[in-house]
This record gives sequence, structure tokens and C-alpha cells, in this order.
Amino acid sequence: MHQQFQLSESRQKVMRTMHFGVIILSMLMITLITLDTLRNVSFLADSTYLRVQFWCCLFFIADVFIEMSFAPKRWLYFRNHALFLLISIPYLNIIHHFDIHVDGHVQYILRFVPMIRTAYVFTIVTGVTASVRWAKNMLITYMIVLIVAVYFCSLTFFVSEHEVNPSVPDYWSSLLWSIMSLTTAGCSIHAMTVTGRVLGVVLSAVGLIFFPIFTVFLTDSYANQSNSDDNDAHSTSMSSGNISAGASSEAPKTVANNKSRNQAE
Repeated sequence: MHQQFQLSESRQKVMRTMHFGVIILSMLMITLITLDTLRNVSFLADSTYLRVQFWCCLFFIADVFIEMSFAPKRWLYFRNHALFLLISIPYLNIIHHFDIHVDGHVQYILRFVPMIRTAYVFTIVTGVTASVRWAKNMLITYMIVLIVAVYFCSLTFFVSEHEVNPSVPDYWSSLLWSIMSLTTAGCSIHAMTVTGRVLGVVLSAVGLIFFPIFTVFLTDSYANQSNSDDNDAHSTSMSSGNISAGASSEAPKTVANNKSRNQAE
């Protein structure tokens, strides 16, 4: 979590360990989600995933309360981070335990809820903090957003379409559709469900927003590099001019000294 207060060295080590654990556990859950989707396995029937989900969510909740115990204004901290506490609740385990009927697409989206908090922690840990490195960090953030968008949308599109759309027989067809939709180039695969159409609009919007940013980044980087090269060349020419001027001013003095020595002899 983003720290708005000073912590002792020992507490900082504890929080770094907790944040690292959140990222590792979230990567594990992402792996299980991907494997379940590729095998077309219902996650509610997968006891392994539900156990991992439960313990990961407990770890996420513990992370919130441990850092809150370190905060000097705990209620203010709790108010500012209540959203991330709510999305760390193991909703899937609650649905499974109490046998609550929920729409399949909603169930699939709920399994990504803990990832939202992981994305928050990840952006805090690796976010833009130094203005000198702003451009480089912006490019990294840009790439992460595109990868996450393609990953999430391709999996959701596959789950939504593969049973009703003959053009989506496997996940790789869904991945192709996601990439082509992101580039707004169009694809021979057309969505047949409401969820698929919404995902197409979202991917197109992401592509329209972020590809111009990438172009601006490259242009700005090239301009900065050109300015740096011009400044270096100007500095080199100024140094050479100073050396030449110094040598020219010394030449008359040397000739005068030689004449004085000859007259003395």
C-alpha cells in the first residue's frame, strides 16, 4: 500500500515482505485462472483454485490490517483503503460455501477482484516516483496496461464466446481477436454475445488512447536525443575555439621573447 507516513526500518521490511507476497500470490492466482480457462474447467468446481483463492485473500486482508496498525491515524487509513479491503474479500468462497446462484460471467469477473488490488500494489511499488525517470516509467506503465488489457479481455472473450461462436474454437483465436481489436485493424472473428461486443469497444478505446501516447513518447525521446547531441557538439566546438584562441594569443608573445633574446646576445 502507498505509505503516507514514516515507518521504522523494521516495519518497512515487514511491509516490503507483505507487498512482495501479495504480488507472488496474485501471480499464482493468475496462473490458475489461465489454466482453468484453457482447460475449460469451472473454477467453482475446482477445489484447488478455491483453496488458493481463500488463503490469498486472507493474506491480502492481513496486509491491509498490518499496515493500518503501523499508521498514526488508523481510522483515516481505514477510510482511504476501505475499497481495497472490500475487494480482498474471498467472494468466490462465500458463493461456493453458501451455494449462492450467480451468473456465470459475474462469477468469472469476481475471480479477478483480488487482481485489482494487486495491480494497485504493483503500481505503488514500481510506479512513477522520480521525475528524471518519468518518460521511461511511462513507457513501462503503457506496456503493462496493454498486456493486462489484452490478457483479461482475451480470457473473458473466450469464456463468453467459445460455446456459441464457431469462430472461437480455442483460446488462441480469442487472443488473435483481442490483439486485432486493440489495433483497431478489424478481425474476421465477430462477437456474438453482449459481453464480447462490450469487450470489443473497450479494446478499441484502449488502442485509440494509448497508441498516440506511444507515438508521442517516441517523438519526444528522439527530440531529446537530438538536442543532447547538438548541445554536445556545441560544447565541443566551443572548447576547440577556446584552445585555438589561447594558442593564437600566445604566438605573438613567443615571437617577442625570441627577439629580445637575440638582441641581448
